[in-house]
Amino acid sequence: MDFNMKKLASDAGIFFTRAVQFTEEKFGQAEKTELDAHFENLLARADSTKNWTERILRQTEVLLQPNPSARVEEFLYEKLDRKVPSRVTNGELLAQYMAEAASELGPDTPYGKTLIKVSEAEKRLGAAERDFIHTASLSFLTPLRNFLEGDWKTISKERRLLQNRRLDLDACKARLKKAKAAEAKATTVPDFQETRPRNYILSASASALWNDEVDKAEQELRVAQTEFDRQAEVTRLLLEGISSTHVNHLRCLHEFVKSQTTYYAQCYRHMLDLQKQLGSSQGTIFPGTFVGTTEPASPPLSSTSPTTTAATMPVVPTGTGLAPPEEAALCLEEVAPPASGTRKARVLYDYEAADSSELALLADELITVYSLPGMDPDWLIGERGNKKGKVPVTYLELLS
Repeated sequence: MDFNMKKLASDAGIFFTRAVQFTEEKFGQAEKTELDAHFENLLARADSTKNWTERILRQTEVLLQPNPSARVEEFLYEKLDRKVPSRVTNGELLAQYMAEAASELGPDTPYGKTLIKVSEAEKRLGAAERDFIHTASLSFLTPLRNFLEGDWKTISKERRLLQNRRLDLDACKARLKKAKAAEAKATTVPDFQETRPRNYILSASASALWNDEVDKAEQELRVAQTEFDRQAEVTRLLLEGISSTHVNHLRCLHEFVKSQTTYYAQCYRHMLDLQKQLGSSQGTIFPGTFVGTTEPASPPLSSTSPTTTAATMPVVPTGTGLAPPEEAALCLEEVAPPASGTRKARVLYDYEAADSSELALLADELITVYSLPGMDPDWLIGERGNKKGKVPVTYLELLS
């Protein structure tokens, strides 16, 4: 018990000394040991890394789970070390509603059949979203969270310890400075004519006491300097490790982009399959029309990136106003390209010809296109070698 009380009193004294030193520094009444410029840059870079990692982590969580209540629930499960229950995605929930609606409204009706097809596509989209969320959480969010909850806590602990060592060092410097000033005042030789003999004895005794105090202060300063230097080196090594953290986060960022690209590519394929299914069945329901809006969609902005062009699926313009397939095929065989007005075009998306009057297209190939009098403005005549046929404008990027 006695030992604990002594230790408690010693800790309280150290805390009080640090508090006094810190307060005097804030008011400009005490000197402060400054760290070198390289060390300050390391501290600033570490703080910036921590702040931006927190922001990126929070916003990525919002991207993967927009519902704030669901994010709070997942956070509580993680803190309680319990498994997060499986959650139905919005796409899967929509697929369930569409399937139930088709069952109640009639699965054999055109509307019911279309609801079933769309519900199956939405279910596949929901499954792809679930896989993306799982992959992104493991490959991107978990490393960022581990840095904040592991490495950064260690760095913060060592920085606080370095701050305490610096306060102890500056307090020892201030104590030594005061002891030397008192020693110099005590060793001043008095005048023999104006001083009693008794004062000489007191002056000599005080001088000896201050000499001992200076020696003690110098010893404490050497110990404090050693501990400060050792702690500064430990903290410096941890701060320099931020570079390896950046490398790790860069690798995780590449994994996140890869998983996101896979997710959107899957969504594109699912919707493309759905559009083909609806297009093949649409003619039996509304002859002479095509699935989608009656007005053609605006073509996407031209881009050299295949990922960008693949992200937007254009709607094939309606074929109303064109000649029947047999007549159109006959006209195309007989017509010659105009002497002027032909242009080169790059194909943006794969296109499967609906009949013999159309020309099948492959993404990124170059073809020659031109227009004929009286043609629908949403279609052009395309030529590739000896093959000729109609092509939709929204699938092309005109070059010259």
